Amino acid sequence: MSVSIEQSLQSVNREVRRILEACLQGAQLSVADAVALCEVNGADLRALLATADLLRKQQAGDVVAYVVNRNINFTNLCVKACKFCAFSRTTRSEEGYYLDTEEIVRRALQAEAMGATEVCIQAGLPPRAQPTLYLDLLRAVKAAAPALHVHAFSPEEVKYGAELMGLPVRAYLQELKAAGIGSLPGTSAEILDDAVRKRLAGGRITSREWIEVISSAHALGIPTTATLMYGHIESHEQRMRHLDLLRSMQAETGGFSEFVPLSFVHSEAPLHMKQMLPDVRPGPTGNDVMRLIALSRLMLGASFKNVQTSWVKEGVRQAQWLLDCGANDLGGTLMNESISTSAGAQHGQLMRPAELRRVIRDAGRVPVERNTRYEVVRSFGSDPATDPEHPLDRVQDPETVFGSYAQLTRKARQNAARIESAASS
Repeated sequence: MSVSIEQSLQSVNREVRRILEACLQGAQLSVADAVALCEVNGADLRALLATADLLRKQQAGDVVAYVVNRNINFTNLCVKACKFCAFSRTTRSEEGYYLDTEEIVRRALQAEAMGATEVCIQAGLPPRAQPTLYLDLLRAVKAAAPALHVHAFSPEEVKYGAELMGLPVRAYLQELKAAGIGSLPGTSAEILDDAVRKRLAGGRITSREWIEVISSAHALGIPTTATLMYGHIESHEQRMRHLDLLRSMQAETGGFSEFVPLSFVHSEAPLHMKQMLPDVRPGPTGNDVMRLIALSRLMLGASFKNVQTSWVKEGVRQAQWLLDCGANDLGGTLMNESISTSAGAQHGQLMRPAELRRVIRDAGRVPVERNTRYEVVRSFGSDPATDPEHPLDRVQDPETVFGSYAQLTRKARQNAARIESAASS
């Protein structure tokens, strides 16, 4: 145990000290003890963060990774209307958009030309979709860019795709694997507690169904990420039980590559704007975010080496600080971002590799570029002057080069206006 940790533990609550010392000695953090840490502040919070940072150093080292990738949220049309989602639109909406296969492929090829190793494809669940929608998109992208890793289709989308084709989930995942899927995002998890899920979005994928999709993917050798969305109506215990469930799944399958906590972005979300639930919170506070990252490291770090902080959700400044709270990954360059942006996130759609490395070095850590499988693509030294220039570093106006969510919805409104005008003439 380091001197700094010993000193920080001297001034904390006796129960907090007992829990943190047990974690440092390798004990598994129980749900009850984790809940006891969920509201610590002051010296107790500083001790929690120092403990998580030391465990991060032991489990993941001083390297901080990022991936050069592009998001392709190809449609905001969706058959469901989740209370927390500001992204989805109905077919009657003037803001509904749908990128065709040719445009999706063009964006993938552009990303590859810009040095991306991954495209992340997720969207709404489009009404009246062709049964082979996701397979067709996947095959088209892989045919055009066979070396590009396709990280695509949430468990909700996998369930929808399986239903469209009339296949069991496992059989549908086998089809996706044969078509070239690289990995699945573990989104649509929110909180894996059906009482919460029913209030947030009745009719959405259940906890059991989410577990079925993820476990089946792991059994077929398809890795996934794991997520949690917090800061809305969930309790501390529900959060910690979610982490405990992920820990149990990882012990059984070993198929999770990373854990990504996602703050609830509230400002444009119907759940908050319309006060659809009386107990909804306006996202987590800064201390709450730090505690959640730290507790993620304490609960998951022994089996989840990689804990990611989202600059899209938290902003660059807090994302950097979270590297001292247990996180070891800054996520991706993205190039496009529609889902958080639609909910009111203000942190942009592109983080250039040079900026990610600057943030990492300023935190006293070592930057590396990775791929989706956490294999090192490129290592960097301490001197930024020796870094090779990346194509994305030369992009001055991301919206002009890559387009944006605002452009997509604006174009949709213009198209709707033209159709209305033609119909009335």
